[in-house]
Amino acid sequence: MKVAVLYICTGRYNQFFDGFYRSCEKYFLKGIAQLEYYVFTDDMKLSEAKNVHLIKKECAGFPADSLFRFDMFMQVKDELLKADYIYFFNSNAEFKAPVGREILPSEGLELVGAEWPGKRKPFKHPAFYPYERNKHSLAYIAPFERKPYMYFMGGVNGGSARAYMEMIETLSRNIRQDYDNGIIAHVHDESHINKYFRTHECKVLGPEYCMPEEWVVDGFSPKIIFRDKVKVDKYFDKGRDRSFKGKLKKGWQILWRAVKWYF
Repeated sequence: MKVAVLYICTGRYNQFFDGFYRSCEKYFLKGIAQLEYYVFTDDMKLSEAKNVHLIKKECAGFPADSLFRFDMFMQVKDELLKADYIYFFNSNAEFKAPVGREILPSEGLELVGAEWPGKRKPFKHPAFYPYERNKHSLAYIAPFERKPYMYFMGGVNGGSARAYMEMIETLSRNIRQDYDNGIIAHVHDESHINKYFRTHECKVLGPEYCMPEEWVVDGFSPKIIFRDKVKVDKYFDKGRDRSFKGKLKKGWQILWRAVKWYF
């Protein structure tokens, strides 16, 4: 079995690759699959491992490096289609325990997504999920739909090579069309992923496969974490307002977006 692993790291994010690669080699489908890494980076000396394929990508900053990820993946379409499965992981992802066949698609479900851990949802109600609210965006999700709402994180997803490539091609077109119309979805590529998963059912991974490091509590044993970037490099704090006033302002913005969804 051959699995293609997609990974993006440019600029300061390059420092995460070694930890990700080592943990992935140790725990991800160990003894089950041949892993081939397709790494989009501006550091062409990042790795000399034979199964790591470096693709030159200049740092475009935030949100471009994330927003246009599907355009990047299209550059290696032919290579990706040689794999049985394709998986994408955020640059700060790190495996903490063995991940085996349970992460692969199930019969009838060719895609795999991860539900965002619920700890920081202000309320367990879809009005507070950060869906795209702009009706002119191709990522727009409407209220009052009968299908249950679920919010997927963008940091880990995958599927069969055929199904995942179809998703890559569709989201590449949709994001580019939005951008050409002056629209950037609220949570960028993640907003478009959520829209896609509402019309393309997927196997859902639980929180043990997508837990932010700072949310891990005693008694919980994650298989994959997303490292606290600020602990690694203060650069990633990016001047966030952590004052009471800042938190109050953010809370009000979340509440206002929730209410506006219905009008």
